[in-house]
Amino acid sequence: MYSVTKRIAMIKQPYGGYINKKQFAVTQLEDHISLNENENIHASLVGSAIDYMTRFLMGTEKEEAFSISLEGAKALDLFKADKKRAATKNAEKLLAGINGINKKTVINACKLTGYDVCYRSRIGEYKPVKEICPDADTVENIITMINRSLSFWKEYGPIVKDGFTFEGGYTNTISEGDGDYLTNDTLWDFKVIKSEPKPKHTLQLFVYYIMGTHSVYKEFRNIKKLGIYNPRMNKVYTVEISSIPERVIEEVSKKVIGY
Repeated sequence: MYSVTKRIAMIKQPYGGYINKKQFAVTQLEDHISLNENENIHASLVGSAIDYMTRFLMGTEKEEAFSISLEGAKALDLFKADKKRAATKNAEKLLAGINGINKKTVINACKLTGYDVCYRSRIGEYKPVKEICPDADTVENIITMINRSLSFWKEYGPIVKDGFTFEGGYTNTISEGDGDYLTNDTLWDFKVIKSEPKPKHTLQLFVYYIMGTHSVYKEFRNIKKLGIYNPRMNKVYTVEISSIPERVIEEVSKKVIGY
């Protein structure tokens, strides 16, 4: 059994993807701010920090917004058989230092998300969080992208569910995966990337939707659109689910997810 992302990496999609990016309506948002060209930490840390900080600043409790990071720290302690719980205590210290939106908070958030890999992937890929030190340009970019995300939600919200899993929707093929956000009629995924969405991104979102409709969560019954927001490019991509052919839904349901 696989996670959603690992399963998608195994799939050879039709040319352009099961959902071609050309099917998405694109909206360019504008704040007249240009990001710094270079960042000195991994893009996955930047993306997670923006995602979790946005959830926190939108009203989610810190412990919930950074739950994956906290679980990762616990997994690291368990792997090392560390009875002193050094990683967990450090994660809790970093979490306590996350308040508002400022340089110190962003640095703490980036370090804290360094524990994610211990929960989401393999502990062997863990890099000591003390080595995660975003420079001034990186911190400035992250703050800009958090502010863009908050502005995005003012226009496209409210959020009705975030950081959700798919109980009742998993299969013998896909047993892990969690979605980003639901509004009243749209399933949203945040992608902090430097390019337009790729087929693997659109398929990931599509799989989340199908799994959601099979899950125990009633909110998915109202979903009419799929959406991607990229705070790095400040672009919004949306597609009507009704425009996706039934044969495509059936093929992804069977061949990708395993229904």
